[in-house]
Amino acid sequence: MTTVLLNLHNAGFYELNSMILAMGICYGGAAQIVAGIMEWRKGNTFATTAFLSYGLFWFFARNADCHGEIGMATASNDTAMAAYLAMWGLFTGVMFIATLRLNRALQVVFATLTILFFLLCDWRLHECERWLQTFTGYEGIFCGFSAIYAGLAQVLNEIFGKTVLPLGPVKR
Repeated sequence: MTTVLLNLHNAGFYELNSMILAMGICYGGAAQIVAGIMEWRKGNTFATTAFLSYGLFWFFARNADCHGEIGMATASNDTAMAAYLAMWGLFTGVMFIATLRLNRALQVVFATLTILFFLLCDWRLHECERWLQTFTGYEGIFCGFSAIYAGLAQVLNEIFGKTVLPLGPVKR
């Protein structure tokens, strides 16, 4: 949901606001960290790595915004943020490779998230035209909704004990 809300802003639907900041810290950050710890206890290395990493990504990204705005530190420049986003794109690309042994829904999430990070990196490196910012926002909205679908499919399928929403074939 956090990815969808941030990318609605990127697509031009509304200005960057405190709702996105709060959602990023609380749901994008804290909730994913808790989920990562829960997955660690279950021995699920992929989910532990994903939830903890992206939870900490949201904490960092939103805290970096705050620290720059309130004068605790110099705000990150576009080159530094592009490097940050590129590193996350590389990390996510490797996580995507791991999904090739998992289900199709996770493959879509991690493929579109990899693309999103590199689009955001390009956006930071170059003064892009509005169409590219809008395109990046829509790609991010799709990525976010694909993650929502994957998560809800796993919940509903487990609760009902059958496939309610398909996740795609599991490769073994």
